[in-house]
Amino acid sequence: MLTDRTVGDLLTAFASSDPTPGGGSAAALASAVGASLLMMVASLPKTRTNSDEDRAALADASASLAAVRERLTEAIDADTAAYDQVVAAYRLPKAADEEKAARTAAIQAALRAATDVPLRVMRWSAQALEAAKRVDAHGHAAAASDVGVAIALLRAGLEGARLNVAANLGGIRDEKYTRDVSDEVDRLAAGAR
Repeated sequence: MLTDRTVGDLLTAFASSDPTPGGGSAAALASAVGASLLMMVASLPKTRTNSDEDRAALADASASLAAVRERLTEAIDADTAAYDQVVAAYRLPKAADEEKAARTAAIQAALRAATDVPLRVMRWSAQALEAAKRVDAHGHAAAASDVGVAIALLRAGLEGARLNVAANLGGIRDEKYTRDVSDEVDRLAAGAR
């Protein structure tokens, strides 16, 4: 599991000539780090005004961010697994007609799975960006740069995931699925801006 590695080992894995982990896992990691930074700001003992309202808003934001961070962390490995499925599908035999049909079906299923993982990363990144508004409004002003870095990481994660969705979507033959996903991607990307 990538998430069980040290930071140094994980960076070495990203730098290696192996195609995994790749951009999709990196996008999920960026967003997970962004969510973590927001959780840190939300848990600081000082808030914007040290009011009960601030503490309640930050506790609520932190709870939603914890769930999002957990999903984003799982997506680091899920993206790698999805890519490995695509590679395996393309390696299936294709000599006989039955093999060609089975290979085509496997490729389509794998591409869809490889699209769904980064699409979920986009959704979770967007959720964390929504929580960032509350953390920014109620968190301690001295932590504004931490909130800014978190937002930058979440936007980078969302954009990286968008690039991966686009790369996989081009090979999917289900027009309704590709149209629905494209519409959602456009909406999520616009919201992140």
